[in-house]
Amino acid sequence: MTTFFSTLILNFFIALGVVIGGSLIGSLGAGIGGKPPLQTMMNIAERLKIWALVAALGGTFTTIKELEMGFLGGQLHTVIKQLIFIFAAFLGAHIGVIIITLLIGGQNS
Repeated sequence: MTTFFSTLILNFFIALGVVIGGSLIGSLGAGIGGKPPLQTMMNIAERLKIWALVAALGGTFTTIKELEMGFLGGQLHTVIKQLIFIFAAFLGAHIGVIIITLLIGGQNS
């Protein structure tokens, strides 16, 4: 498998794991702290979405630098590749929120 596809898959699953794992563990803490765990799980999933994207992209500085070099250097291939990586991470985070929503049996607000 090429580096591009392996990075794409890795970005997707890192973002997915951050949302699902963070929401599940966070709701455990909410339950111990006396807050409603299911509602807290949904709130955490929504709040973690952007952080899952950042975590999957490795802190985003590399991605931003690649985008800058692509735009300024006229390398459209690099720009498209980075945008695809961002999309894969976003998709993983969003699917994580959908899974949490289905898990708690509610509608995503």
